Amino acid sequence: MRTSIDLTPLYRSAIGFDRMASLLNSASAENNAGYPPYNVELVAENRYRIVMAVAGFAESELNITSEQNTLVIAGKRSVEEDRKYLYQGIAERDFERRFQLAEHVRVCTASLENGLLHVELEREVPEAMKPRRIAIEKTISGSVENEAA
Repeated sequence: MRTSIDLTPLYRSAIGFDRMASLLNSASAENNAGYPPYNVELVAENRYRIVMAVAGFAESELNITSEQNTLVIAGKRSVEEDRKYLYQGIAERDFERRFQLAEHVRVCTASLENGLLHVELEREVPEAMKPRRIAIEKTISGSVENEAA
């Protein structure tokens, strides 16, 4: 039996982190929390990779969409002829996995290799939001000179 955790007290004391608390709350309510398994890797300073185990799915059965700050990876199995299993240990169920992306993260590419789906992500901070160096002005006997950095 899975119980839901009430995160309402966090909303009162977490100024600026309201979105994070709601993301944690929605993540805990996810139905297929363990299927399919995935990794999130840090490739470089602003590059990430999601690796998802999608064994048994063909490229045509996978759908990857990116809208606003949400990446959705879905797998829908095509209908096959009726099979009679003596033992079925491989999961053949449809799935939909959602990832909340941080601001300025874009999906670059996706590839399928050896049953693993690789989704490459890159964080691109606009020039206006990047830190910039501010020169310190020097005052010499009543005049202002700009210090070369």
